[in-house]
Amino acid sequence: MAAKPKSKTKSKSAPRTNPLLGPWRARFGAPPFERIRPADFPPAFKAAFVLHRKEMAGIAGDERAPSFANTIVAMEKSGELLNRVSEVFFNLTGADTDAELQATERAIAPKLANHMSAVYLDKKLFARIASVHERRSVLKLDGEQLRLLERVYRTFVRSGAKLKPQAKKRVADISARLAELTTRFSQNVLQDEQSWHLTLQTERDVAGLSEGLKMAAARAAADLKLDAKYAITLSRSSVEPFLQFSSRRDLREQAFKAWIRRGENGGETDNRQIVSEIVAMRGEFARLLGYETYAAYSLEDTMAKTPGHVRELLDRVWPAALQRVEAEATALAELGKAEGANDRVEPWDWRYLSEKVRKARFDLDDGEVRPYLQLDNMITAAFDTASRLFGLSFTELDNVPRYHPDVRAWDVKTKRGTHVGLFYGDYYARPSKRSGAWMSSYRGQHKLGKGSTPIIVNVLNFARGADGESTLLSFDDARTLFHEFGHGLHGLLSNVTYPTLAGTNVARDFVELPSQLYEHWLSRPEILKKFAIHAKTGKPMPDKLIARLKAARTFNQGFATVEYTASAIVDMDLHALTGAEHLDVKRFESETLKRLGMPREVVMRHRIPHFQHIMGGYAAGYYSYLWSEVMDADAFAAFEEAGDVFAPEIAERLKTHIYSAGDKRDPLEAYIAFRGRPPEIGSMLEKRGLAGR
Repeated sequence: MAAKPKSKTKSKSAPRTNPLLGPWRARFGAPPFERIRPADFPPAFKAAFVLHRKEMAGIAGDERAPSFANTIVAMEKSGELLNRVSEVFFNLTGADTDAELQATERAIAPKLANHMSAVYLDKKLFARIASVHERRSVLKLDGEQLRLLERVYRTFVRSGAKLKPQAKKRVADISARLAELTTRFSQNVLQDEQSWHLTLQTERDVAGLSEGLKMAAARAAADLKLDAKYAITLSRSSVEPFLQFSSRRDLREQAFKAWIRRGENGGETDNRQIVSEIVAMRGEFARLLGYETYAAYSLEDTMAKTPGHVRELLDRVWPAALQRVEAEATALAELGKAEGANDRVEPWDWRYLSEKVRKARFDLDDGEVRPYLQLDNMITAAFDTASRLFGLSFTELDNVPRYHPDVRAWDVKTKRGTHVGLFYGDYYARPSKRSGAWMSSYRGQHKLGKGSTPIIVNVLNFARGADGESTLLSFDDARTLFHEFGHGLHGLLSNVTYPTLAGTNVARDFVELPSQLYEHWLSRPEILKKFAIHAKTGKPMPDKLIARLKAARTFNQGFATVEYTASAIVDMDLHALTGAEHLDVKRFESETLKRLGMPREVVMRHRIPHFQHIMGGYAAGYYSYLWSEVMDADAFAAFEEAGDVFAPEIAERLKTHIYSAGDKRDPLEAYIAFRGRPPEIGSMLEKRGLAGR
């Protein structure tokens, strides 16, 4: 009798749970990066949209009379899943993207805009908000609650909640289209940056570059898997030092032209038509809401309030900067002639020649400074400054998820050992990361319910040192690190009740104050003597070098101020247009600069086709850095006047009224609470070497 065959059963594995939708059990509730796949995002967004719509419908349809608790606070508690998915997704598309994530971004951006438009334009929901707002004077709300109510009400009004149905539909259509266009704009810039590099083979090709810069260029070539000894990329930390030190004028010209033509190369990545449509649609959006221009709309919700106030500041700075840059240009031309160059100074010559002038005038060059500015030491210096000012400690972690092997993580605590937040640092340039430097959050702070501690990230683009060698920074690189960590502290130290008011959710021309103010501590002897340690000798930066750095503080500030201020003025003029439907972007930029008297040797810091600030969240807002600089220079003067840059009582006021306060009060009131008076412009002009001009 034959044996019966064994039955064959298929073992079925359990279906995979989308990690974005399940509980996050990692330490501090960090996102489970190691389990997240690009394909997880579309279904996660879909589920988050459904849940958020349900939450909003519940609030809008509540049969109880509208109250602060059942309407405003209920809204603050809603949307947690959507926020969580969005924060992970958009952080990854900026810092570590790929083709699949970019495709999802193009698809999700208009859907997210449509979803939020449906919230802001919901008639029943806005009626409840308006009802609470109308009764605000009798509701016995505290200052933070009143601020939240005002912010929520104003956001809905500025999103079109008071418009008639046809206008609401058009506003929603515009918002969706703008989300699509700005996503394409950013991706085009990244593609142009990824697709260009300058290969260098011989020692003649790298003439003028220090050993450290050559090692960084060699590392870039290796990372890109190029058949070349060295490579220069369009990362600012790669191309700017090349322009500053390369004695090969022909190669400098190639690199410079590639750098300034991002987004303007023709073909699928050309952004000029996209800019034209963005500006036209923004203008239409503003007019639907009753504003003459988008600049007027954008500035109403800032410290500046009106385009006129912004222009007053820019008009005060521009002539002084122009006078200063003309003197600088003359000095460069004289140096060029002395070296036997018969050609006039071109934009790709400026950084190279100015470095020579700086060396001659101050006995100071970048190659001497860089070995003292090791990346690891500068990170520690930023942490030490926060410890001395705000009583924080930083413990590096190796047991929390991270989205890329380069990323580092720290547990941030108070002096008493209380957890403050989780801080991620992502410091090196790579093709999957957009250029620039920024701070963002994976989770914000609030005290509703069980509360939430922040998860903050700084993303930078430093050129990595060769294997086994320290990554060395320029002084500008180190300043950028301190700047972004200042933003990071603004998020980490947040101490508010409501998510809408937390951290960096403040007026756009106030948000740069904590970051720009923090830069001041880098150049202090108290920091440099302790952390500026030579990579080879192990010796601290000598007093004479620190003194030379201080003496050269205002060197080349005409150039820096002109290239920045020109960008700010162009931004304002662009968003003050009333008819941009057929805008010729190149002609507009050229004619605006001609009217300003822009020196031919200087190019805007950000030309329009790759000006990601103003095509993103800083539309009609690039002036904000200068506006905040008036405050940061004036604020640091408070420490200098006290004779102690770590003065405890001033640091405590700074923490209470600026770094921890979020948007709990009007920003000017917050500044006055810290400083005792409004900011004064004199300190900023002196800082830039423009005072008395």
